[in-house]
Amino acid sequence: MKGSMLSFFIVMLLFSNAYAADNDLGTYLSSFDYTERKAMKIDSKEAVDLLKADQAQLIDIRFKEEYEAWHMNAAINIPLNELSKRMGELDKRKIIITACPHKDRAIMARLLLTTNGFQSKYLKDGLIGLAEYLRGDEAKKLVKAIDQMSPSPADLVK
Repeated sequence: MKGSMLSFFIVMLLFSNAYAADNDLGTYLSSFDYTERKAMKIDSKEAVDLLKADQAQLIDIRFKEEYEAWHMNAAINIPLNELSKRMGELDKRKIIITACPHKDRAIMARLLLTTNGFQSKYLKDGLIGLAEYLRGDEAKKLVKAIDQMSPSPADLVK
């Protein structure tokens, strides 16, 4: 009898958590409007300005192998399929900017973060747009700003 009661409570807990997550998404979507549609996006210039001011974290949500092949040094790699388990590595005091090359996974990651209480945006021009923006002086300014931060973005995941 004790085993069946324990099983019952575990199943109820799982269903209540699943309902709560779905309900948060439903609540978010039911209040979605033009203001939110604009607020959910950020371009590379705005993102770099926030990173230089230490007001944001850039999260590259591509798979580990993609990140290892090429990445932005200002980014922390948390693959989309690991994000729900690794949200504790993110700084809730900062805007979380999700990014991937073309924004498809970044949009999904941003939705997950937003419905879990994070202030988040997705990089609307993607990592490819960010790479294009970070040429010459812009790259130099960002690297200098990141070097002056304490702690650095990489230290936040240690």
